[in-house]
Amino acid sequence: MELLTIYEPKYEDLWFRQEMLADEATMAYNHAWGGTIAFPEERWAGWYDRWVGNPEGQRYYRYLKNEAGDFIGEIAYHYDADEDIFHADVIVYAKYRGKGFGAQALDLLCGAAKEKGVSVLYDDIAIDNPAISLFRKHGFQEERRTEEKILLRKEL
Repeated sequence: MELLTIYEPKYEDLWFRQEMLADEATMAYNHAWGGTIAFPEERWAGWYDRWVGNPEGQRYYRYLKNEAGDFIGEIAYHYDADEDIFHADVIVYAKYRGKGFGAQALDLLCGAAKEKGVSVLYDDIAIDNPAISLFRKHGFQEERRTEEKILLRKEL
């Protein structure tokens, strides 16, 4: 199996995030929250500073690269002060799905979070999202659910 590596994106690499968030197939999982997400260049500087330049222990954001050096997705987490939890984020670009990258991405994210001192990760997932089984296979357990979403939790 092809191995992924974690890559801290440079500002000029944000074209990939913009492309991925605008891709309907990639963002289909996000239908419950509106689908694709606009990420215009005028928002890059503030976003980059907050997520990569100065995350202040509240955020973590990295790209994933395959062995050829292509960007294939992103991993991230952020602290939600309202809920007092860290939310996970794993997105694999649609054209790279079905190759085991989601599992690697989730493991890499959990490892990075643990290394940064996060003890528990959570993720809200739409109730009909097939990624629920991936998260469960990697040690996430159901915390609660509604008709729209399920909150999964993993102690690191």
